[in-house]
Amino acid sequence: MDQRVDLLPNLPGQRLQRGVCRGLRALDFVSVEELVPAPGLRVDVMALGPKGEIWVVECKSGRADFAADRKWQGYLDWCDRFFWAVDADFPVELLPEGTGLILADAYDAEVVRMGPETPLAGARRKAVLRIFARHAAARLHGLRDPAMQGQLS
Repeated sequence: MDQRVDLLPNLPGQRLQRGVCRGLRALDFVSVEELVPAPGLRVDVMALGPKGEIWVVECKSGRADFAADRKWQGYLDWCDRFFWAVDADFPVELLPEGTGLILADAYDAEVVRMGPETPLAGARRKAVLRIFARHAAARLHGLRDPAMQGQLS
């Protein structure tokens, strides 16, 4: 008998993150949430594609959440493509031109508009991949050994 439990996150942004990660997995991307590529920046979702492409997705749960975001342009230097993820009720006309759009809920996501491709330079790509790998490994280690969660980075 399958004993898995579907734990739905409490916060709207976290629900969007979960749906985005599920939708990206269907596109053969792996992802991590709440990744810090540089001091002062924290992306909601960073995804790594099957050809090594790196996408950043910012999840916005509403107009106020979007209006309060002052850092999103700083994420552009850390990815090949940038996307906003919003739910079906979000006023998408608020989102800047020239950015990708993902419609999501807690269970799935769909890429509606592909963000423009701006390939990372080789040295930056290597640094981002290292950050991604260390974050993913630390997150897994923390799940296997919860006593270590606060000590991993």
